[in-house]
Order: sequence, then structure tokens, then C-alpha cells
Amino acid sequence: MDGFKKRLKDSVQLRLSVTLSLAILIVAVVAGVFAFISALDEAHEMQDETLRQVAVLFDRQQMNLHYPAAEKIDDDNEESRVIVQYLADGSKAVGNDDALLPLPFPTTLADGLSTLNVTGEDFRVLVRTTARGERIVVAQETGVRDKEARESAWRSLLPFLILFPVLLLVVGDLVRKLFRPIAALSADIDRRDEQSLHPVDERDLPTEIRPFVVAINRLLARVAQSMENQRRFVADAAHELRSPMTALSLQAERLSATDMPAPARERLLPLSRGIERSRNLIDQLLTLAAAQSSSNRPPTRVSVHDVYRRVLEDLLPLAECKNIDIGVESTKDVQVLINEMDLMMLVKNLVDNAIRYTPQGGRIDLLVERTQGNAILQIKDTGPGITIEEQARVFDPFYRSLGTDEAGSGLGLSIVKAIADRAGVSVHLSFSDETNQSGLCVSLQLTGADVCSPSPR
Repeated sequence: MDGFKKRLKDSVQLRLSVTLSLAILIVAVVAGVFAFISALDEAHEMQDETLRQVAVLFDRQQMNLHYPAAEKIDDDNEESRVIVQYLADGSKAVGNDDALLPLPFPTTLADGLSTLNVTGEDFRVLVRTTARGERIVVAQETGVRDKEARESAWRSLLPFLILFPVLLLVVGDLVRKLFRPIAALSADIDRRDEQSLHPVDERDLPTEIRPFVVAINRLLARVAQSMENQRRFVADAAHELRSPMTALSLQAERLSATDMPAPARERLLPLSRGIERSRNLIDQLLTLAAAQSSSNRPPTRVSVHDVYRRVLEDLLPLAECKNIDIGVESTKDVQVLINEMDLMMLVKNLVDNAIRYTPQGGRIDLLVERTQGNAILQIKDTGPGITIEEQARVFDPFYRSLGTDEAGSGLGLSIVKAIADRAGVSVHLSFSDETNQSGLCVSLQLTGADVCSPSPR
């Protein structure tokens, strides 16, 4: 009960449904009671009118009465029988049985309707004086009259008994339909990612919730403007830092070319490495700002092997420095529908990340396959891999896996996630070697894939 009260308090839809149902129930009960009483009274009036019509018919036809001995007549029902006799004959009644006529009605009855108990039974009695001056009695047992009146009254309640559940179903369905736009709006907003800050369509929404949606759109506009200002600040700051860092790098190179004592050269080496790491961080910040940009780039048909080849041309020197065996394992090329620059940045960041974390003499494989109209791109390495607990966090900016000595900024996978979200690409992390849970396998799922002929080597 407490749970229902809480739901009733929290849910406008449930509250509206319960309120309307109670209102319908109260109206139906009141109307049903009124209809039952009215139908009962009307049935009794019609039965009284029947007694009057029998009396009028007797008077009009100037009938004469005689009381035959008790005998069986077809379709004669003692309970529903209408009795007609002379009022004066009530004094001639014999016995105490209502089946024998005449019945012992009091001879002093006044003209009109009354209810009497005669021979142990209740009768509805009409006394009338005819045109010939004779006083007659038209009577019927009240038991059958009441039974027929109740049946007629209950039949009058039948429409209410049918309409009440129908109205409840109609009200419930109507309330659900009225709240369906709100549910659809909630589902539409829930399906959005963090980059989808376009306004909510308010044209087909009810007037009552439109101001709320307008307020949400204004909030989305402010959030989008704030995020855009933040991205612009990061991009501008990184751009402004690029020039002085380049100058520092050049100065360090010139300084290393001069003659200097061995201790000074030893101190210059970590300085040069720090400057290089700072330059890489600035470049990745610029790349991340561009990846998080809301601008949409038009998709085109792109050859995956062609992108692999260009990435390997750029990063092969880094792999050779660590004696890493890197190459494309797939023989069949696949074309995918995506912006070429986005796919290039995705693969390049993943391969660069693999080279950084793969130890000396390791292996990196680039694969692509087509399954049910989709393309699966995989970059596998023989590095330490990423634990299942950390796989959800490695996409956060500046997060780096624990226990690794490799220098980096922690932005590589963040850039991958930002580009993938914008381009509609699904990213999945797993182990290259599932048995030993080692090595990293990054899978990219792209839609709209077509098989190409093998790329020339």
C-alpha cells in the first residue's frame, strides 16, 4: 500500500487515471441508484395502471361476474393472476385460501388503490364504482409485482454495468496516449550522446509541456555555447603554446650541437625529451579539440587498406625503432562510408598507442573484415593490454593505465572516442590473447561496408 501511495504521489499519469476512474465510479453509482429507484417506481406505476385498465375494461364492456368452482386453466399462474370480483361478495367468501373466489376483501374499502393482507397474502387492490353503480375490486398479489419491478429495475442498470469498465479502459488508454509524447521525448533525449546538443523539436508537443521543452532548449543552447567556448579555449591555448614550444625545441637542438661538458649534456637530454613530450601533448590537445568539434564532415567511400597504408608510412619509423613487426593481415580490402580524415585519425591514434605500449620485438596486426553489411576494423598488439576494470576509464582525458612506464599524455583513446561518437563508430576493447588476458585488441564497427578487390602491394 505504501508503494502504491508513493507511485500515486510521484506519477501524474497514475494520479490522473485514478482520479478520473474514481469520478466515473462515483457518477456511475449515483446514476445507477437513481436509475434503479426510478425504474422500480415506474414499474409499480405501470402495474397500477394495468389494474385501472382492467377495471375500465370491465366497466366499458358491462361484464357480469360469476365464480366458477376451482378448475385447472392453461397458462393460469396463481402468483401473477389478476383477480376481479364484486366488493360486496367479500362477505360471501368461504375458506382462507386465495385460490378460491371470491376473496374476503373488506366491504368498507374506499375507491382507489391500497395494499391489503388477505388470506395471509399481500394484495395490491383497486376499488372502482362502475357506471351501473356496482363496486368492483381488481387485485393482484404484491409478491410477483415486486419481483417483476425489481427485474425491470436491474435491467435498467445493465448499461451502467457495461459502460463502467468500458469507460475505465477508454480513460486508461486516453491517458496513456496523452502522455505518449512525453515518453517519446524522454526516450529521444535519453538516446543522445554528450555531443548532441541540438534543440528538441517542440512542434508536435502539447501546449502544457511546451514551455518546459523551450526551457530545456535554452539550457542546451547555453551548455553548447559553454562547451564550444571551452573547446575554443583549449584549441587557442594549444595553438598559442605550439610556437614557443617549437622555438624551445629548436633551441635545444642547437644547444645539443655545441660543445659542452658531459654533465651538461646529460642534463640536456631529459630537457629535450620533456620539450618533445610537451609538443606531442599540444598536438594531441589540438586534435582532441578538433575531434570534439560539433561540425559534421561529409562521409565518403573510403578504402580501409588505403588508410592502413598511409598510417603505416607515417608511423613505421617509430615501430622500427622498437623492432616491432607491424603489418596488415587481411587480404581483402573493404570500403566504408565515413569521412576519410576521421578514419585516418582513428586508425593513426590507435596504431600510435599500440606502438607506444608494445614492448621491444613485439607485434602489431591490422585487420579488416566485412560481416552482414558492416566492417570490423581491428588493431591488435602484444603489449600488456588493459584490464577489464580499466577498459571503461581509459577513454577519459589524461587517464593512463597503472603500472606502465611509457610516457604519454593519456589523450590518445580520448581522441578515438570523440571521433567515434561523432562519426557513429562503435569502439570495443578486448584482449588479443583471451587465454592469458594479454595484449590489446581494439575493434571498430562501421556501417555501410562493401568488399573491394585486393589492394596492390
